Amino acid sequence: MPKTESLALTLERVLPFWETEIVPALKHRDCVLVAAHGNSLRALVKHLDDFADDEIMRVEIPTGRPLIYELDDRLRVERSYYL
Repeated sequence: MPKTESLALTLERVLPFWETEIVPALKHRDCVLVAAHGNSLRALVKHLDDFADDEIMRVEIPTGRPLIYELDDRLRVERSYYL
């Protein structure tokens, strides 16, 4: 049994939370702050930016630096940037 969680398994865990908690808040026009472990954030970034498996592994997500996503009404990424 592996002692770590793969990105694929993390994505399986993160996406239900995205759908049940974050999406409804965004549709309600709430501002959402996500603070999470690096691999959980990587999974969410993979989903939002529709990165392929090999692409997401080259993405560096700095610790402690807010990543802002601006989404359209259909929750598609219009813009993302670091503060």
